[in-house]
Amino acid sequence: MAVVVASAPGKVLMTGGYLVLERPNAGLVLSTNARFYAIVKPIYPQTKPDSWAWAWSDVRLTSPQLSREAFYKLALKNLTIQTVSSSETRNPFVEYAVQYSVAAAYATADQNKKDLLHKLLLQGLDITILGSNDFYSYRNEIERHGLPLTSESLATLPPFASISFNTDDANGGNCKPEVAKTGLGSSAAMTTAVVAALLHYLGVVKISSSKDRQERKDIADLDMVHKIAQTAHCIAQGKVGSGFDVSSAVYGSHRYVRFSPEVISSTQVAATVVPLPEVISDILKGNWDHDRTEFSLPPLMTLVLGEPGTGGSSTPSMVGSVKKWQKSDPQKSLETWRRLSEANSALEIQLNLLRKLAKEQWDAYKSVIDNCSILRSDKWIEQASDSNKEAVIKALLGSKEAMVGIRYHMRLMGEAAGVPIEPESQTHLLDATMNLEGVLLAGVPGAGGYDAVFAVTLGDSNSNVTKTWSSLNVLAMLVKEDPCGVSLESADPRTNEITSAVSSIHID
Repeated sequence: MAVVVASAPGKVLMTGGYLVLERPNAGLVLSTNARFYAIVKPIYPQTKPDSWAWAWSDVRLTSPQLSREAFYKLALKNLTIQTVSSSETRNPFVEYAVQYSVAAAYATADQNKKDLLHKLLLQGLDITILGSNDFYSYRNEIERHGLPLTSESLATLPPFASISFNTDDANGGNCKPEVAKTGLGSSAAMTTAVVAALLHYLGVVKISSSKDRQERKDIADLDMVHKIAQTAHCIAQGKVGSGFDVSSAVYGSHRYVRFSPEVISSTQVAATVVPLPEVISDILKGNWDHDRTEFSLPPLMTLVLGEPGTGGSSTPSMVGSVKKWQKSDPQKSLETWRRLSEANSALEIQLNLLRKLAKEQWDAYKSVIDNCSILRSDKWIEQASDSNKEAVIKALLGSKEAMVGIRYHMRLMGEAAGVPIEPESQTHLLDATMNLEGVLLAGVPGAGGYDAVFAVTLGDSNSNVTKTWSSLNVLAMLVKEDPCGVSLESADPRTNEITSAVSSIHID
């Protein structure tokens, strides 16, 4: 029985918060080792014999972490999808991923392939989705079990642990429980993994299993996954966002400039009138004018993420407030955005310079990183014993200075728009983090708020950060940068993980 497993990473938007919504502003987005997995296989060993089946494909969606299962019928004539039974609320991201992936298969197949595709779909689609623990907050469970707020406590969780819900309601009323998330872009990673697994399963693309970006030869296939996943994700969330989260889920870490929203506008209107394969065919031929340039952190640097536990933030409402401010004070907002954009560019230039110096002057680069990792930044310049080392140190200090500028202009924007982009509690935390030995950068990722903080550390100094954060009631997450995007997996991740789960403490 054919089984396809694909995975896609979560993201951290290091620079470009708010600006990345508008072309030609760029954002630096890092993909992570937190991955969403989609497992696709047939429901039935062969085509269902009853004639009724020729009209429908049965779809079963299982989410073990939420103990949820949903059954759908996908009409093969017009590709509409209907819920047959669902234990809980619907998952529009997966529903659109299924519809659009199947439509893409029909849109790109010749008649011979269409017959094979039809037979494959009549065996049904069994889809299982699993997300790494890093996508979800387990802070409450750790506190409830009296464990210390450390990444070691997080590491005791079994892989793909059951997901808890936020049921706290400030008004004391009964609110709909929401999954407690950490802001790594779970819906984008999930949508991308499902689209990649389905397109590979249906023979539309061949996704590579290589995690080495230099080795990959499947760029045209990744472009196809990107177009379908981006469209499904936008339609599911009801708006055309900037798309950096889907882009990094597909391609991995990079510098991103958004696509023009018009490229998927046909889907928003046409799907009711035009057959879905035709709509998707137009999407695939459309002018996808996004720009991505390879980018990842320089060598010997580590991304560290922390969960402050001061309650999450609603990105859409914060974006709404910033847009309102832009309209009400165009001159001031343009000036703030210009300065913020300059600071973002300055950081990008310095980090790219550090990558270049690492390549060309490895010994000097490594020596500086090792020495600076145990010193506060005001002592770094003393390590400049020759011109090569001095060049590395200047680029490190230039990066740090650019980050200070980014944070300053993000705070200004937040104050002007009346939203907590870098709330005061985060400012104290980030200032303390920036002053630690071996810390290069610290900030709020993406749209900011209370969701998470990040730091970039030199050498082995990340333990300074995690210890300090723990003492300040911030839970350091296990997630790290992994520049690889969507990829094919060799097996169900749960079978790979069984050995490590045996020795772990179970938190329920």
